[in-house]
Amino acid sequence: MYGRSAAALTAAYLCAGAAFAVAADLAVASVTGTAAGWTPTRLVGDWLLVAGSGGVLYGAITYHRRRTETARRDLETSNQQLQVLSRVFRHNVRNDLNVIRGYADLLADRIDDDRSEQYVATIRETTDDVVAISEKLRVIEDASSEPPDGRVDLVDAVHEAVGTVDAGDASITVEAPSEAWIRADDSVSFPIREVFENAVTHNDGSTRRVEATVHESGTTTCLEVTDDGPGIPSNERAVLQAEEETALSHASGIGLWLVKWMCETQGGTVRFEADDDGTTVRLRFESTTPPATPAR
Repeated sequence: MYGRSAAALTAAYLCAGAAFAVAADLAVASVTGTAAGWTPTRLVGDWLLVAGSGGVLYGAITYHRRRTETARRDLETSNQQLQVLSRVFRHNVRNDLNVIRGYADLLADRIDDDRSEQYVATIRETTDDVVAISEKLRVIEDASSEPPDGRVDLVDAVHEAVGTVDAGDASITVEAPSEAWIRADDSVSFPIREVFENAVTHNDGSTRRVEATVHESGTTTCLEVTDDGPGIPSNERAVLQAEEETALSHASGIGLWLVKWMCETQGGTVRFEADDDGTTVRLRFESTTPPATPAR
């Protein structure tokens, strides 16, 4: 039906409507036992009503299809622009940042006062942060928009993420069953690792604690990560819930967006809860059965 033209759909409607008008009048005449109400004038009136509604139908189909086509073209243009900007940022800007980092290293060997060393350290830290953002953009760009068809043991993914995070003096505990299989692919490791990195990096307290729990509930499996840090600011949580960046309301980094988008790509959901005692992030995925063991 969708592939047919507005004229074809309207013509089909007019034919069906005209036939229905005749059938309805005949049915009424049969029930009442008289054909007095079935006159040419009445029939013409019914057909005029069908023709008028057919004109409305033709206009509505034409209007909505034009809007759909315009939206499709705009979406294709936006996707193309984003792809170009992403490639330029990830390649050109990253190369330039590597040059800046290299000169900062050379400069560090030529200075000996504390203030200059602080300046160089700031340059290094800033370039490293931007390079890290470019890597996160690559992860998002490479993520498939198709539903995942693989299986991942969420418990293994959590332990692997904890092992790669630079926890420092932070305490990370994991409470989980021996295994918990979810429908996902290997890219699910990125949002999981990002959650733990955020929990550790953005906690400047004297004691840093992160508690992770994996539990299954019916058809879903949930990873719950709680920390005792300052929590996600309310304005950033509002941006994620509204799924829109504005001039007056925006998230300070791409990490939380990566967690949200990557989880949704895996068919999962993410919830952020924050209060004075810290932040809790819940990642929920579709549960599945373990892969079959090959027969020996």
